[in-house]
Amino acid sequence: MTVPSTQTVVYEWLRHDKKFPHVWCPGCGLGILLGALVRALAASGLTKDQVALVSGIGCAGRLPVYVDVGSIHTTHGRALTFATGIKLSKPELTVVVVMGDGDAMAIGGNHLIHAARRNLDLVAVVVNNRTFGMTGGQFSPTTPMGAKTTTALYGHIEPEFDIAAVCATAGAALVARSTVYHVDRLERLLLQALQKKGFSVVEVMSPCYTNFGRQNLMASHVVMMKQLKEQGIPVERWQKMSEIERRGSFPLGVLVDRDLPGYLDSYREVCKTAAKLRSEGKI
Repeated sequence: MTVPSTQTVVYEWLRHDKKFPHVWCPGCGLGILLGALVRALAASGLTKDQVALVSGIGCAGRLPVYVDVGSIHTTHGRALTFATGIKLSKPELTVVVVMGDGDAMAIGGNHLIHAARRNLDLVAVVVNNRTFGMTGGQFSPTTPMGAKTTTALYGHIEPEFDIAAVCATAGAALVARSTVYHVDRLERLLLQALQKKGFSVVEVMSPCYTNFGRQNLMASHVVMMKQLKEQGIPVERWQKMSEIERRGSFPLGVLVDRDLPGYLDSYREVCKTAAKLRSEGKI
C-alpha cells in the first residue's frame, strides 16, 4: 500500500490540541495501533469527513480522542450499538469501532456476536491485552488459563475466548489478526478491513505490562513484545503446523475473507418494500 509521509499523516489526521505523548503506559501497544490506524486511514483514500470513530470504555477507549475525525466515546460494552445507529443513519460513512478485549468480549460480547451475524458494514478493531488494564488488572474473557491477575491471585481457571474464532463462527465477512510488534502487517490488515464491504474484525494482540506483565513476573515490556514476536505465526505457515507445534502460538494474517449478504442492503430493500406498499394503500 502507498503510505503518505509521517509528517503528512500527523498534520492531517491527529488532533493537535491533545496532549502528546499519549496517556497510555510505557510499553503499551495502543500508541503503535494509533499510528498504524491513521496511516491506514491516510492510505485508504478516505477523507476525514468520511470516517467516524467509535469507542467504549477502557484503555482502548481513549484512542479516538487523538484522531481528527468525527468520534464518539460511548458506554462500556456498547460501542457497536452506537456504531450501528451511526451506520444506519449515515450509511455513506466508514465507521470504525475500537474496543478492548474486556469491552468487546465481556459486557459487549453479545453485541459483537450479533454484529458479526448481521454482517453490518463496520470495522471492529479489538485490542487484546488479555486483561482489564484500565480498572486494575482483573481477568478478562481472553486471560489465559493459569495466568495471574488481581482477581485470580493463584492462577486463572477459565479457558480463554479466541476472539477471531468467535467472530468467524458468528459470520463476519473479514477476520484478521496481527500484533503491535508486526506493525507492517497490522497496517495492511487495517487497510484491507477499511476497504472490505461487510463486518470486518481485526484482532490486535498488545502487551499490558503495568498490570498483566507485572502480575505474571515478566521482566519488562520489551520481554512482552519479544513474546508477541515469537508467538505470532503467519497463517500460511500456521496451516502447515501440527497441533503440537501450534501450542502457545497463534496465527497472524487474514483468517477469513468472504463475501456475504450485508445487513444494510437487506434493510434498504425492506424500507423500499414498505414504502411501496404504503403508497399503494396496502399497509
